[in-house]
Amino acid sequence: MLYSIVGHDVDNSLESRLSARPAHLERLQALRDQGRLVLAGPNPAIDSNDTGNAGFSGSVVIAQFESLEEAKAWANADPYVAAGVYANVDVKPFKQVF
Repeated sequence: MLYSIVGHDVDNSLESRLSARPAHLERLQALRDQGRLVLAGPNPAIDSNDTGNAGFSGSVVIAQFESLEEAKAWANADPYVAAGVYANVDVKPFKQVF
């Protein structure tokens, strides 16, 4: 089943985010290589593709997992969680219509 994983950044997360980004992307690449990743990307903190020092307010991942528990475990093991980028992470089942 598909699950949405939405991470909500702490204030002033840009430095920590940039530091943890290579490991974060490596995990997403693994999901993609397994054919389980639908989409992933950050939420800019401002209404622009070039956020500059404004950074990001969070991230969204839609991916396939065997269960909600597996999706939550994957999300909780994210390098952004360990680096303190996310204040909290929401994980919910997701039904793709389009």
